Amino acid sequence: MLIEKYDLEVFTPPCEPGAERFSAIARLVTDISPVLPYLNATLRGAVYTQSANVLTWKKGGHNLAFHAYEIATSNVEDREAAIKELDGLIDLVNRTWERRAEITPDHTTRQRPTAMAVYKLLPGTNCRQCGQPSCWNFALKLVASQVALAACPPLGEPAYAERLAALEALLVPMPAIGSREKARGNG
Repeated sequence: MLIEKYDLEVFTPPCEPGAERFSAIARLVTDISPVLPYLNATLRGAVYTQSANVLTWKKGGHNLAFHAYEIATSNVEDREAAIKELDGLIDLVNRTWERRAEITPDHTTRQRPTAMAVYKLLPGTNCRQCGQPSCWNFALKLVASQVALAACPPLGEPAYAERLAALEALLVPMPAIGSREKARGNG
């Protein structure tokens, strides 16, 4: 296990006093830099900057950052959800580290797809069957991981098969973050 102990801080960002969203930071006693290329290989949509020794990832509208001695999340709905998410991220790091012999590390830097790149591949019907007012809104939510590609019924039609394949390649699903054992400790 790479991370055995960490200190957890959950707070409302200072730039948003009174906001109903939370941020959380796990301050680590172990350098997790060696796991970052393995996470980069497995977390689709992650952006790894080797020179800065940081990996960022968006999931469900949350911004996540993995640094050498810190893991952070932001834009979480409540304190308990922030704790659960960080516990899940710690678990993800530990599981990835345990499986590193099965994973080819990836040191390349990728960019997240832009909303415009996604929008250009959508049917452009603005049919609202996805629950969004337009295909542009749907594209914005897709790149923020707030909706699933499957929510667009027209993409299931044979006429859009090529576009669907291109979107699936661009928007590879991200693994779920779950919580298992807690490893938090003091110091």
